Amino acid sequence: RGVMGYRQGVALVIGAGILWSFMGLIVRQIDGAGAVSVVFWRSAGMAPVILGFLILRRGRGTWASLRATGMAGVIAGLGISLAYLGAIYALQATTVANAVFLFSAAPFFSAVLGRVVLGERVSSWTWAAMALAGLGIFVMIGGSLGGVSLGGGGRMDGNLAALASAFGFAVFTVALRSGRIGDMMPANLLGAGLSMLAAALLAPALGQTLAASPRDIAIAMAMGAVVLAGGMILFTFGSRRLPAAEATLFSSVENILAPVWVWALLGETATLNTLIGGAMVLGAVILNAYRGALGATLAGRRAIG
Repeated sequence: RGVMGYRQGVALVIGAGILWSFMGLIVRQIDGAGAVSVVFWRSAGMAPVILGFLILRRGRGTWASLRATGMAGVIAGLGISLAYLGAIYALQATTVANAVFLFSAAPFFSAVLGRVVLGERVSSWTWAAMALAGLGIFVMIGGSLGGVSLGGGGRMDGNLAALASAFGFAVFTVALRSGRIGDMMPANLLGAGLSMLAAALLAPALGQTLAASPRDIAIAMAMGAVVLAGGMILFTFGSRRLPAAEATLFSSVENILAPVWVWALLGETATLNTLIGGAMVLGAVILNAYRGALGATLAGRRAIG
């Protein structure tokens, strides 16, 4: 049963990554809605699905599970809200390849935050991987340091939004660890609610509106309900059967496939700098996750022995 459980976990986590990889392609189908509008309606589509999932699992204990997250859950919700807002803005403002490769920096932000906030040890291997990822990020965005043209490394505002999204996800991850919250779904539900609130407050400040065409609203809500929430549910079940490093490793399929969909179906290409830098970032993530998974396997064997 252990082998079957592991294989099912791998399949579920890869399935989550494949679902999430369609995010950029779907955002490209939205015609006129701004980033805050997309975040609002996407969260509106996601929240009922996650709530229904929690009710099916916990029944009357759903409200208690939300309250149990405490302040750590609120911080996690704020972090994931930043991740959502940054991701949508980045996907609209820069190429999908640039955005998703920069999203890949999240585990390294998590490592640094974990060291600062929780005092967690960061291995020399992870520091080396972060250095490689940092170099890759510089290669990717170096061409846009002097302006906003997509001709170099993508629009700088889109690149910064992607890094802000990665940082937000790191805050989410570290907050869950600090509060010893084993189930991320209640925090994700809080994040959906906080995202809607943030979008409603930001829209007038940015001169935008939450209003959008029925088509754009339908696309955004479907993205939240099917792609985002569906991926979270698959990842929740799958990650319980895998070490954390392996879950990170297998879910990286999202960042590999996302640029492929927009290239194959929309003809959106990436610059050479993006491909080289993105390969460096993604390679650092995969190697670090593989190293962590290998270390966990060896530790398990030593414990058995």
